[in-house]
This record gives sequence, C-alpha cells and structure tokens, in this order.
Amino acid sequence: MASAILKVQGNKVIDGNGNEVLLRGAAIGGWMNMENFITGYPGHESQHRAAMRRVLGPEKYEFFFDKWLEYFFTEADAKFFAGLGLNCIRIPFNYRHLEDDLNPRVLKESGFKHLDRVVDLCAKQNIYTILDMHTAPGGQNGDWHSDNTTSYAAFWDYKDHQDRTVWLWEQIAARYKSNPWVAGYNPLNEPCDPQHIRLPAFYERVEKAIRAIDPDHILWLDGNTFAMEWKGFDKVLPNTVYSMHDYSSMGFPTGQRYKGTPDQKALLEQQYLRKAAFMNTHNTAIWNGEFGPVYANTHSDPDAPSINQDRYNLLGDQLRIYDKYNIHWSIWLYKDIGLQGMIYTNPTSKWNTTIQPFLDKKNKLWLDAWGRQPSEEPEATLKPLVEWIDKVSPRAKETYPTSWATERHLLRAVFQTFLAGSFVDEFAELFRGLDEGALEELARSFHFDECLQREGLNEILREHARARSI
Repeated sequence: MASAILKVQGNKVIDGNGNEVLLRGAAIGGWMNMENFITGYPGHESQHRAAMRRVLGPEKYEFFFDKWLEYFFTEADAKFFAGLGLNCIRIPFNYRHLEDDLNPRVLKESGFKHLDRVVDLCAKQNIYTILDMHTAPGGQNGDWHSDNTTSYAAFWDYKDHQDRTVWLWEQIAARYKSNPWVAGYNPLNEPCDPQHIRLPAFYERVEKAIRAIDPDHILWLDGNTFAMEWKGFDKVLPNTVYSMHDYSSMGFPTGQRYKGTPDQKALLEQQYLRKAAFMNTHNTAIWNGEFGPVYANTHSDPDAPSINQDRYNLLGDQLRIYDKYNIHWSIWLYKDIGLQGMIYTNPTSKWNTTIQPFLDKKNKLWLDAWGRQPSEEPEATLKPLVEWIDKVSPRAKETYPTSWATERHLLRAVFQTFLAGSFVDEFAELFRGLDEGALEELARSFHFDECLQREGLNEILREHARARSI
C-alpha cells in the first residue's frame, strides 16, 4: 500500500520510506486518446468521433463510446497487468474529454468518469499511474496522436492554447494532489517546438502553476521533437523526471530487419545514449516513456512467427540496455487490434470482422503511419512526387521536424492527414442502423475476456519487470 507520494531524490525516484522505486509498465494508448492504428478508424480522433455521431445520433453515440471506454480497461486488465510484475500505467488523454473548445475553461466533470475509475482500479492492484496529456489545445505537435487535423502545431504560436493547457493542469492537480498512487503528471506528450526555446519556457510555467496547487507530485517531462532531443534545455526543474521515447526503426516493417548483430546491438545503445545525454549530463532520473516494435499478423502472414521472433529479440536487447542503466520505462502499448498490444482484439470478434474490409483498404492506401507495409500503388504515386519536390526545393527536406525527409512529410500531410480524413464517413457508415445490443457487442470486443494475449511480448516484459526489484 502506498503510504506517501513518490518523489525524486537525485537521479532516483523514492517512496515515503526512502526506498528506490523503478516504474516499469505500459501505456493505455488509444483509450482516452484514440489513435487510428490502435482501433482501426482512419484520420484523427475528433474526425472519427464527429462522423460516428452523425451516423449513430447523439444517444447511440454516447452509449457506444461510454461502453467502449468501460470495456477497454476493467479490473481484469489491472489484475493481468499486475500479475506480470509491472507496476505503472501511463494514461494518455485528450483534453477534449475535460474541456470543450466551444466552452473553454469550463471543466467537464463527465470526462473524469473513466479516468478516475482506472486510476482507482490500478491502485487496488498496487499499480501507479502517470497522467499524460497526449492531446493539448492547438496541438503540441502536428501528428495524428495529438488529434491535430492540420499538421500545424498551433499550440506554440497562440498563447491562449498554452493558457488553457496550464488551466487544465491546475484542475487535474487539484483533483489528484493527495492520491499516492498517481506517480505524477506528464504535461505534454511528444512536443514539437520548432524554435526549441518555447518548450522549456512552457515547462517552467506549468511547473510553477501545478506546484502552487500540488507541491508533491513528480513531473515527467518529454524532450522536444517527439521526445528525442534537448536543444534549448539548460536547467533541471525540481522533483522532475525527464523523458525520452526510444523507438527503433528495426522494429518496424519498413526498417532493417533485426538479427542481433554486434553492430545492431551497438546502434541500439548509441541511440539510447544520444537521447539520454541531457539526463546523464545533469544526473537526473530517466524515463523512457514510449518504445516497442510492431508485430506481423500471425493470422494472415505466413512469415509472421519468424518476423515476430526478431522483434521480440530486438525488444529484449532494448530492455537489457534499460536494465543496465536502471531507468524507468513504459512500453507502447497495452491493448489494440493487433499491431503492438500486449493484448489485442480477436480477429473473429464483432469489431474486427466488422472493420476488416476497411482495414485492408487502409493498408493498401497507406492511411496509417504505424505498421505501414509495402503497397504498389501509393509507392508509385509517392516516389516521383518526392523526387520532384527535392529537385525544385532542396531545402524542403530540412523542414522541421528535421529528423524527417521529404517522404515522411508527404506521408503525414497527404496520405495520413488529408487522404485519411476523407475516409472517416465511409468508416462510420459501417455502424449505421445498429441497435444498442450490436453496439455493446462491438464495444465488448475490447474486453479483457474477449482479447488474445501476445505471449512472447508479455513473457519478455515479465522477465524485465523483475529487474525493478531493488
């Protein structure tokens, strides 16, 4: 039983007795912040929800999403998670659950219904939670996972977006300030500030605002440019853990296949150390807030067992690096429809069978970024456009985020934003005319009892969860 709120001491997190605590677990991604590849819809969450409301009507819409939020994480999930020896769940949320753009700075109490429920369920299983604002007003980055339909991160250019974010964190801090099972607050997920100076300035501001209400909880702060770089950071805030995200391209279908060669293992450690340089220089605690491969579909890809074993080997080698440096981590992710989740919906479930034809179209047209597979038609369309842009504007490839080449900018803006958004109504039409019984069956597809477990992944996590015992 947690008797006191966790706090930072030097480069460690400690409990009320002064004992070091390593937080290791996963994120409930795609739940209170929906993502297209996690549940299957095209485009962005706000577009998806608007289309579903148009098709279902307000009453059935509210019924379905309430049931879906309920079934996605229940006591059974918390018990399973704790049974693996994991002790922390990161909870990404979209600010729109708690505040309305057309009624700003008015707290939506209804938005806490499922958040409070899951925080309490986790506490009963001795699981800490970290609250993560994955989508902030205006969009703190230009990607789908911040529900940003424009690709433009307006958060940085409009003070009111920042003001509202600070206000909302003040409300959240007031609600959870005495809860010892909340391990702290992750104010912005994967921020992308092209100027590099506004992010650390915002962190200083939100830290003061939160601490005026809740002086005790830890802040978990992501680095800039999708939590991968620290340019502009020159100080360490008190009672703070700094966070990087450490995905490896070798864990994705378009990356080099991982075979555990000495060079590949060295590259994994080099990439980790580069992202952790700020923390190591300043001797802070380190949190890897996201990482993890995607997996081949064993129900449709005959080479899936071999591919997935390579991905498990990659993950195991990453975790050995994190054990070596004794860091906190949160794998991405807990539950989905089959790409990354520790557990995933059954291919024969009501949800999967309903949307499978659309998933095939999404894969063929490259409407999602995650798990993108080779596809002849979009590849033939994209390649000449990339070559033409790079020829007429050689500086285009230097556009921030500068870790991206022209191809990735076009994939994001054209395929995964513009084109994907044009399909939201087609997806929603799959649910037209369904009664509440059918809608509940769809939602229940995400219940723990209905899902399958990715045993290879979970066994690796169980093994490395033991390493948190200090």
